[in-house]
Amino acid sequence: MSDIPRRAVTRSAKLASLPLGFAGRTALGLGKRTLGRPAETVALEVQRRTADQLFRVLGELKGGAMKVGQLLSIFEAGLPEEVAGPFRASLTRLQEAAPPMPAATMHAVMAEGLGEDWRDRFAEFDDEPAAAASIGQVHRAVWHDGRTVAVKVQYPGAGRALMSDFNQISRLSRLITPLFPGVEVKPMVADLRRRLEKELDYADEARAQAAFHDAYAGDPDFVVPAVVERSGNVLVTEWLDGTPLAKVIADGPQEVRDRAGLLLYRFLLSGPARCEMIHIDPHPGNFRMLDDGRLGVMDFGGAARVPAELQWAIGRLLRIGTLGDGEEIVEALRAEGFLAPDGDVDPEEVAALVSAHAFPFTTGRFKYSREFMRQETSRGIGIATDMRPGGLGRHLRMPPQFMAVARALASCGGVLCQLEAEADFRAEAERWLPGFADGDGGGDLTEGEATA
Repeated sequence: MSDIPRRAVTRSAKLASLPLGFAGRTALGLGKRTLGRPAETVALEVQRRTADQLFRVLGELKGGAMKVGQLLSIFEAGLPEEVAGPFRASLTRLQEAAPPMPAATMHAVMAEGLGEDWRDRFAEFDDEPAAAASIGQVHRAVWHDGRTVAVKVQYPGAGRALMSDFNQISRLSRLITPLFPGVEVKPMVADLRRRLEKELDYADEARAQAAFHDAYAGDPDFVVPAVVERSGNVLVTEWLDGTPLAKVIADGPQEVRDRAGLLLYRFLLSGPARCEMIHIDPHPGNFRMLDDGRLGVMDFGGAARVPAELQWAIGRLLRIGTLGDGEEIVEALRAEGFLAPDGDVDPEEVAALVSAHAFPFTTGRFKYSREFMRQETSRGIGIATDMRPGGLGRHLRMPPQFMAVARALASCGGVLCQLEAEADFRAEAERWLPGFADGDGGGDLTEGEATA
């Protein structure tokens, strides 16, 4: 696959092949089972082959299809180990690579954005992409002033492909859901679609990255590359070296994993306080560990605005889960709009649900792990998805102003579990979120809004 498929019929055929392939492998598995192979062995083989095809096709299609694959890769840490193991290599491949577009196509996008004489603006330019992602690819180059830069080039037709993908992927939930128990695919895809419509706007991304760069200039813990140029579907920023976070997850020493996890969490929580924005796409492909121990951060297309009053509210919500008493938690969640005001709920069920997210903040040091995520996901999902009359799922609400922040924190938790990072996460909440340390006062949760 050398270019992003733009014709809806081509992309639809690719996506349609997934359930057909799954059906074929299931039939093959049944046949093998009749020859005496254990049912468990056959089931795992079917799951592994299904995952291989799913993520291969998503990666080839780029666009929204690949972005969904990247998002699903974060949830890998919550799968049972006997299921997660065969999937891990396929999942993490999506976080760092995708087939590139032809050089001629890339040149046309560069000319449209920077002018026909675009090469004159560079001392050097490598036609081979250094990385290819969901809606664009990155080339390494040297700017005319000698700075090494990353040149982000958007795939032609990416917007049309995104819309086509999301229409198709919504229909594939029956295939994806068994691979990722507890992940509600349809609402996830709908939310991702809204976010990616914004990510297509490189002007908006440049403004967000410039804001983060200014806020973290000279910081001892973080590096945000400066924006060098932006025009059309081309974004030029300073180059960022370092070890990809995906490699740290795969084979990094524990001390590096711990530091990476702490800095990732610190960056997410400190963004609102330092520039009233939060990075809401914390998949490993967007981060690098530098040789000097700093965390490099890239890709700000998904940044969301977090005004001051909402910053207090976020801290207050994290603190609610540490209260311990079920009745007090229910009262607080009702006041903030997370529970229907007149619903009859079991306080113990509510406490069990929120404690899964708040437990890391009830102690000085905490170690995230795949086992922790599996246990808490299994416990929480059953409660939250109980839609029977009187079930808790019927009373839960997600106020829209919290959508972006909730997504960022949930995704960050998945990466922390992949890193198996240990740190004092409570101290970070106390440092950066005024509502966490101060349970009284602050803003009204209904006033602020995180605008993606």
